[in-house]
Amino acid sequence: MATVILQVPLDGAAHRRLRESPPGVVSDGDVIVEALAGDAYGRLDPPTAGQIVLSVPSPETLAREAADVPRAIAGAGSAPEPVVVVVEAAEELRDDELAAVLDGARRTKRPVIVRVLAEPEP
Repeated sequence: MATVILQVPLDGAAHRRLRESPPGVVSDGDVIVEALAGDAYGRLDPPTAGQIVLSVPSPETLAREAADVPRAIAGAGSAPEPVVVVVEAAEELRDDELAAVLDGARRTKRPVIVRVLAEPEP
């Protein structure tokens, strides 16, 4: 079974929406949500552990470039550390955006982390 951990800023817009109306992949347990405390502005830093294989400005990019996401994850090799996909900003995450990550996670034995760094600027 694929392991995908979605890390979002605690009490940010994405976290609130995931709690109130989670996408099917979260409800089904295919993606585990982890809310992390951010800095004074609610932003998360890029992870210090793991291998960043892809960084995108928004989750919409994951859906638009759905073929590239699994390739990036599968091409990360077999190191023991998690594979990381960084999303610069998001208010919500939908099934179609997380589907490409799940597809990639099925192609590796490594855990896959999707880290959302912040909310979009107003």
